[in-house]
Amino acid sequence: MTRTVYLSPPDVGPLEESYLIAALRSGWVAPVGPDLEAFERDVADRVGTRGAVAVSSGTAALHLALLGVGVEPGAVVVVPTLTFVATANAVRYTGARPVFVDCDPRTGNVDVPLLADLLQRLRARGERIAAVVPVDMFGACVDYTSLLPACEDAGVPVVEDAAEALGATHRGRAAGSFGRVGALSFNGNKIMTTSGGGMLVSDDLSLLTRARHLATQAREPAAHYEHRETGYNYRLSNLLAALGRAQLVRLDGMIGRRRQLRDRYAKLFAPVPGVELVGADDAASNCWLTVIRVRPDQSGWRAADLAAHLAARDIETRPVWKPMHRQPAYAGSESLLTGAADDLFAEGLTLPSGSALTERQIGAVLGAIDEFLTVRTGVSPA
Repeated sequence: MTRTVYLSPPDVGPLEESYLIAALRSGWVAPVGPDLEAFERDVADRVGTRGAVAVSSGTAALHLALLGVGVEPGAVVVVPTLTFVATANAVRYTGARPVFVDCDPRTGNVDVPLLADLLQRLRARGERIAAVVPVDMFGACVDYTSLLPACEDAGVPVVEDAAEALGATHRGRAAGSFGRVGALSFNGNKIMTTSGGGMLVSDDLSLLTRARHLATQAREPAAHYEHRETGYNYRLSNLLAALGRAQLVRLDGMIGRRRQLRDRYAKLFAPVPGVELVGADDAASNCWLTVIRVRPDQSGWRAADLAAHLAARDIETRPVWKPMHRQPAYAGSESLLTGAADDLFAEGLTLPSGSALTERQIGAVLGAIDEFLTVRTGVSPA
């Protein structure tokens, strides 16, 4: 059955259409072109870095970023266990080994004191730690005020996975600008989209030059096709970059609509025992996804109960990411855990959050939640 309300559908309209038509009529349909170059400049300006390289996915951006900071086979890369699998997969692409660390239960972001402890343990036993990859979960930045000094003390570069967080800030500094290099995603469900796509952002122009070279099959500047090393077909197309340029114009408005929806969820759940919004106190989040945590011993119901109720009404929800240390593909991987990610996976639920949702759809979602809570508690919170 086709769901009538999706979790985070693309938000596109007449402006995106006009940019795409202009790109088509310009004749720049091949992979490179003026929209691609302009999109890179626009995103670098937004994030506040010296440069950017647009690629085919956030995963590609992570892979090139890790190569750019020198990650090699046999090294260790520290990754949050609460993340999408792409973060860990990119580490494996380099031949390095991910070591997982647990999250802060309040935000879902990496537990920075636990991370610092893990870095000390790994260094004490002589591991070669090539990078730390913090992930800005659900659109909120990690506590970089604490994380960056911990990584600097350990002598480890930071590759920021900001795939979910474009438009968010931490103490006035933009997501993607922390550490040596950041990776963004423009997948179809993200805060803004290029259908599929991603970007590296950094102040290190030599790293970006190297990434651009590898992303174009490592082709040498010769009239014929000359290749001295293995490269990748990772560049974003000019047409998709045109779509991204239009989306970037509308980014603040899309963030604003997501924030308004989060505020309405917060008001609805405020009087409900045992329910909290994860990271809701971060006013600098881009509100990509609204996540609630349900403590059954206090609420009398489980997150899965609400999910089933909404699914029956064609409203899409999703559990929080299944932790990497629980994934079959990473069974047996080293982890430093507190149980926080496991608890969020068991008790978390992601609610429809997209900026493209209509008022009718939002009303249907809020009404269905109110109906569920009324049946469960006997009192309507609305």
